[in-house]
Amino acid sequence: MNTHIYMIRHGDSPKEGPERTRRLTEKGIADAQKVTELLKKEDMDVVVSSPYLRSVLTVEGIGQHIGRSVIVKEDLKERIFSRDNNRISDQELGPLLEESFRDPDFALEGAESNAECQRRAVAVLDTLLHTYKGKNIAVGTHGAVMTLMMNHYDSRFDLKFLYSTSKPDIYRMEFKGLELVGVHRLWTEAERVTI
Repeated sequence: MNTHIYMIRHGDSPKEGPERTRRLTEKGIADAQKVTELLKKEDMDVVVSSPYLRSVLTVEGIGQHIGRSVIVKEDLKERIFSRDNNRISDQELGPLLEESFRDPDFALEGAESNAECQRRAVAVLDTLLHTYKGKNIAVGTHGAVMTLMMNHYDSRFDLKFLYSTSKPDIYRMEFKGLELVGVHRLWTEAERVTI
């Protein structure tokens, strides 16, 4: 039996504030309810999340639905782009991402590279794939780290893919052992979900 990891990019959040504690906007809250409704049909076994509040808030509804607490994994946090770990502006982020995808070891001083972020996050995925073999695993995540995790298994998940994602977004990754055998985007279907 194959294992499914559902990558769930968090909903819309305010543009200001510390990375760890930014919540969801009203739109983000409404979309988190849609995420829950969509994933109720997927028979989740476990819900795991980045420690960042906007990610936990996006997936906590599915945890409540299955009667399990969200398991927080520190190494699923978003890539650390700046030394003080505050959100950097969109004007700064674009060129930083472009350079980072050209050179996976590139990072601003005191921050993290794509390669470092990918290593720590994929280690969590490997553990989940071993621990919950044959199960459905919801993973609350962020745009860059999600792209890097998916890129580890298939290089087509690159900067262009990152720019094509939405907040929130959902990708079901199917694994046979540790081998990725398929990816299906679910969020486009969510727009038809009525609450």
